[in-house]
Amino acid sequence: MIVLALDTSTREGSCAIARDGEVREEAGDAGRSHAEQLPQSLMSLLDRNGLSLGDVDVFAVATGPGSFTGLRVGIAAMQGLAFATAKPLLGVSALDALAAIAAADSHRERGGATPRPVATWIDAWRGEVYAALYSEGREIEAPTVESPAAVLARLRDRPPLLIGDAVPIYADLIRRTLPAAAIAEPAAPLLAGMVARLALASARAGHRPEPDAIRPLYVRRSDAEISRDARAV
Repeated sequence: MIVLALDTSTREGSCAIARDGEVREEAGDAGRSHAEQLPQSLMSLLDRNGLSLGDVDVFAVATGPGSFTGLRVGIAAMQGLAFATAKPLLGVSALDALAAIAAADSHRERGGATPRPVATWIDAWRGEVYAALYSEGREIEAPTVESPAAVLARLRDRPPLLIGDAVPIYADLIRRTLPAAAIAEPAAPLLAGMVARLALASARAGHRPEPDAIRPLYVRRSDAEISRDARAV
């Protein structure tokens, strides 16, 4: 089974192919918008791996949270490709992908010992983070958007391993506030490869949703919605 995956939840973004247990992942160009790069970056990745669009069995996309515009562009691009080829499209939370990356790395480093909880942080701008908490691969705190200090205050009793593109931004605050916490290496990994792996496992388990079933995970309401509600009041 061949999976083509895309992540546009971060500024850089990434795309990946999973084939026969092997994953090939490439970073996007942080200097260009996702709209400027798509779908050419996906087509180029397929070409470099000797594949065509028709060879893809399953499409996958990170559903967020992250940049509203980036998520819309990425999801729309993958929906278009999935509809055109009559193939399923699976959505994967970027927070779930981060947790899976951290869990795999933690298990290798600790030799199977009980790992720390994993705190996933994605930059939400405005001095806030999209955050969720996982333990042994299971979500134990649902996604929120709030200040890093507020999130760290809840984590004092069990210092976690932190991962995500917001972690380098607030690394000094993390070390001052919660010195017993650990920061993943790399702190802000590419996500498309894990999105592909998680989608592949889901597809093999029989989950094959239609492209129009995808829903973005925004967590925070958009500025347009906030402005609309303010005008209504």
